[in-house]
Amino acid sequence: MVEENESNVKDELYEHFRFVVDPGTDMLRIDKYLFNLIRHTSRNKIQQAAKAGCILVNGKAEKQNYKVHPNDVISVLMPNPPRDTEILPEDIPLNIQYEDDDLLIINKEAGMVVHPAFGNYTGTMVNALYHYLGQQQLPDGSPVKPLLVHRIDKNTSGLLVVAKNEIAQMRLAKVFFDHDLERKYRALVWGDFPDDEGTIVGNVGRNPKDRMVMTVFPEGDERGKHAVTHWKVIERFGYVTLLECQLETGRTHQIRVHMQSIGHPLFNDEAYGGSKILKGTTFSKYQQFIRNCFALMPRQALHAKSLGFAHPTSGKFVLFDSELPADFQAVLEKWRNYVHTSHIDEL
Repeated sequence: MVEENESNVKDELYEHFRFVVDPGTDMLRIDKYLFNLIRHTSRNKIQQAAKAGCILVNGKAEKQNYKVHPNDVISVLMPNPPRDTEILPEDIPLNIQYEDDDLLIINKEAGMVVHPAFGNYTGTMVNALYHYLGQQQLPDGSPVKPLLVHRIDKNTSGLLVVAKNEIAQMRLAKVFFDHDLERKYRALVWGDFPDDEGTIVGNVGRNPKDRMVMTVFPEGDERGKHAVTHWKVIERFGYVTLLECQLETGRTHQIRVHMQSIGHPLFNDEAYGGSKILKGTTFSKYQQFIRNCFALMPRQALHAKSLGFAHPTSGKFVLFDSELPADFQAVLEKWRNYVHTSHIDEL
């Protein structure tokens, strides 16, 4: 029996195919078995997927020489979500910080969707990349296409890595799957902290009452996926705090929902309760100050500042860093001026 499934699975990997081996099937190598079933692929591509840990048998990653058994459940995972719509090139400006034959590092601006999906089929970063890479070719003469490894939210700014060939994509996907990388964010959050640093541990999963947002499940609850966020205070403003957040895992909305779970939602994060005045005074001058800040940065105050990983070809550790975008810097400067000029006891 053969089934095709398009369900989202852990981290940034998606299940593109799901096969249940028939009871009478011979014990073939899994690369040959899949090559006979999956259209428009090559045996080498299947082998690369196996080496990257992207072929699971009964939930466990297996190598290309694994011999299939009757009733085995085989999942083939890929970094990109399955799609059935053509991606059209669009001439949209991109802030490309680095490029070589294997990858691109892009500093994404807030408001840009990463990948075409329902409701956002155009105007995305991938549409822009199809235009940018339009004239580039792989060694075999085929066109270079952007291959996603991970994503950040539409209204989060910052660094992403995009692969330019399938081998680089598979190797980078494994790096992200194993959390074998360094990712640091800047986040402006509501409230002050008694400590200078800490760690948040809590399973993150879809909110059962609202599937558009995530939630942190109580300790011992089997729902959600294990998630760890390390935070460190960078600058204090009394009513809000600038943090450095380092991800040990990479769950959807992880920093946003983790911070909400400890009572410190991100500044102006509408989805997680940060777009209201949560700390401060009742003075109308202060309330106007906050509204002015929200107008300056009409999105959650989160920026993917740095990204480090082993290069997929050289194996050497590479680290990329970015400046905070103008809207984020403007809000921080307003808070610095407010604290400097205010004589409110709480500050």
